[in-house]
Amino acid sequence: MDNPSSGPPPPTPRSPARTLLPQVLPALVVGVVASLLFLGIEWLSEEFEHVLWHTLPGALGIGGFSVFWTILMLTATGFAVGLVVWKVPGHAGPDPSETGLGGKPLAPAVVPGLLLAGTLTLAGGVSLGPENPIIAANVALAYWIGRKAAPAAPGAVWVVLASSATIGALFGTPVAAALVISEALTRQPDAKSSLWDRLFAPLIAAGAGSMTTSLLAHPTFDMSLPELTDPGWDDLLASMVVATAAALFGLLCCYGLPHVHRVFQRLRHPMLMIPAGGLVLGLLGAFGGSLTLFKGLEQVKELTENIGSYSSGELAKMAVVKLAALLVAASCGFVGGRIFPAVFIGVAFGMFTQALVPEIHPAVAVSSGVLGVLLATTRQGWVSLFVAAVLSSSPSMLSLLCLASLPAWLVVTGRPQLELDEQGAALH
Repeated sequence: MDNPSSGPPPPTPRSPARTLLPQVLPALVVGVVASLLFLGIEWLSEEFEHVLWHTLPGALGIGGFSVFWTILMLTATGFAVGLVVWKVPGHAGPDPSETGLGGKPLAPAVVPGLLLAGTLTLAGGVSLGPENPIIAANVALAYWIGRKAAPAAPGAVWVVLASSATIGALFGTPVAAALVISEALTRQPDAKSSLWDRLFAPLIAAGAGSMTTSLLAHPTFDMSLPELTDPGWDDLLASMVVATAAALFGLLCCYGLPHVHRVFQRLRHPMLMIPAGGLVLGLLGAFGGSLTLFKGLEQVKELTENIGSYSSGELAKMAVVKLAALLVAASCGFVGGRIFPAVFIGVAFGMFTQALVPEIHPAVAVSSGVLGVLLATTRQGWVSLFVAAVLSSSPSMLSLLCLASLPAWLVVTGRPQLELDEQGAALH
């Protein structure tokens, strides 16, 4: 007799259109609002940054990026953020070293302190990006409002919509959000609907967020790298070697996080931990130069616009200093994300390898360096591939990067992540 269980599996049930259509309007609203909050924080931090690093030192007759001012500003930023963490309700959320992209929704009362601490961190020159606090704030607000407006809807819906919308806004495209969300959904299979049904509303939110950002701010990740038109075997070999080496370099930060975090925790109080971290960051910035300050996106563009102008020693110093700055900032309590500074580290590392071996194509070196460092520091495979490919703006680079990601992934998988658990141990 035929075994009934041996036949083809039943088709995956699909959500009917009447179930998906009501999700369109909430997704659009969440996407637009999430982007506006992101753009507002970016604008505020940039305006404050200009005052702190240009207007104020100019009025005092001091060089904005002099050694004295760099150390003073980073230390003062540490005191300001420490005061927020200490006194503002919610204490700016959980320990930043224990948070990644997403997480459980925070209470609405935490959001003002979280955004204030994140804005001060961005304006003060700390080597962290806006992604973690912005995503956390948008998730908290969407979850709180969504549960009141539509109590019958699952709370997880609002978390996914807000995360997708913010990622779309951050990168100026819904593709990055689709990759992040699809990677998360594959770890939580749902037999009741197809993957694309579950991506329907998040893609709308991400599209609305990215379009709002694009229309209002015109972001670009184009680094004006020379285009790779005809990749060969030597380019593939170079890409695999650079990506793997960059992954090993990025893992240094992951292995160091629990140890450096433990050192700062011995100070016990945010008004000691965070200013001490700011002082260390000021010393690192004074040593590494102004390009190693801030989240790193504008500094990356300046780096890639001057390929060939930096020696291998200068590039190695910037990569090492930025890696150390990211490690300190992530350990001592500053509020921010790791993706943008990791991109700077990857670019500097890639340019360093190209300075050592000029035969490596600049696009291969830079994109592969970014791929390796992002794989190590984020453990987000799709996002790492996406960002590395976008930087080169060369379609032929995508196949090289897909293959280069394989040995780099073997290096990082199962290793410590750039995130701690509640006991201060590294996640794996």
